[in-house]
Amino acid sequence: MNRLEALIEQYCPEGVDFKELGELGEFYGGLTGKNKNDFLDGKARFIPYMNVFSNIEVNTEIDTFVRVDENELQNKVEYGDVLFTGSSETPDECGMSSVLTKEVNEPLYLNSFCFGYRLSDKSLFLPGFLKYLFRDENIRKQIGQTASGVTRFNVSKKRFAKVQIPIPPLAIQEEIVNILDKFTSLEAELEAELEARKSQYDYYRNQLLNFEDKEVEWKTLGEVCDMKAGKSISSSDIAEAHSDNYSYPCIGGNYIRGYVKSFSHEGEFPIIGRQGALCGNICYVKGRFYATEHAVVVTPKELFNSRFFYYLLISMDLNQYATGGAQPGLSVNKLERISIPIPPLSEQERIVAILDKFDALVNDISEGLPAEIRARRKQYEYYRNKLLTFNPVVN
Repeated sequence: MNRLEALIEQYCPEGVDFKELGELGEFYGGLTGKNKNDFLDGKARFIPYMNVFSNIEVNTEIDTFVRVDENELQNKVEYGDVLFTGSSETPDECGMSSVLTKEVNEPLYLNSFCFGYRLSDKSLFLPGFLKYLFRDENIRKQIGQTASGVTRFNVSKKRFAKVQIPIPPLAIQEEIVNILDKFTSLEAELEAELEARKSQYDYYRNQLLNFEDKEVEWKTLGEVCDMKAGKSISSSDIAEAHSDNYSYPCIGGNYIRGYVKSFSHEGEFPIIGRQGALCGNICYVKGRFYATEHAVVVTPKELFNSRFFYYLLISMDLNQYATGGAQPGLSVNKLERISIPIPPLSEQERIVAILDKFDALVNDISEGLPAEIRARRKQYEYYRNKLLTFNPVVN
């Protein structure tokens, strides 16, 4: 019998209590009543969407600021709060969680398209346990069922309040945190090494794609390519897994949403995500696929190698051109006015050959560090889901 099994036998041999989130605490919203000027010269720190989406615990090294007046009524994030993203293109990515596991010595606010959850009795849970619990497969399935929509999904807080979570004794929570922290620490070391390689890759990519002091022709995006968003499709027509009937990838703003029965495009294309906090991200798609209205399919004209165009778009950081508040978006008309360099086709092909090698080293999940990280993550997810599966007390 291992230590965790011994603790379960000691503290909860008959199982643990499960309760709905609505019984245990309350939800609160992010920033309200803000316009773009409030984010230009503010001094109050706020947690952006991607901090919540990408991290199981909030990264408190925050460099995003907003103006908040002294007497302004805005919700502040507290130690132990669980933060959730409010919407996404797929229900599976709605309600992604992050927990504030560190004490902060200044007011901390939340972006407007996320929401927070605060326990009424914070002594019931360790914040470190919550960061794993809300990313657990069983809890994630419940959270996915709280979202509804057609082309974009939004979480219903009323349904969210019905999500049930286990309440194991603190001694068991602590042991689970100790085990899972070791997994995440090992993965973090590999991630740090991979991040260093990506930074090196980004540097060389930007150097290769810098034509400011070179004699090349410049034209606007609209002159050298066609950019057109795909068509809307109902979520009921999209399957999660590939099959004989659903064989074509459905490409949305954040790459593959699922699989569909028919295709809208065939070939090789750079694609720009045009809606949401991640708008401006670039992917490259080959073969037959269906593009949704959140994906802008870019068709270069004869002057361009499409792969070169893909790398050029990445280097341009298109997210900086997003407009809108809670739901940022990109205007194709605005993108079409951006100037870009047009090196000779032979130079484009030379650059592509170099960057493809770099790209494989840092992004190919079947080789090197990416493959090792993927294997570690699968192992971690297996043990996380196993450790966080509890038998409910039978009344």
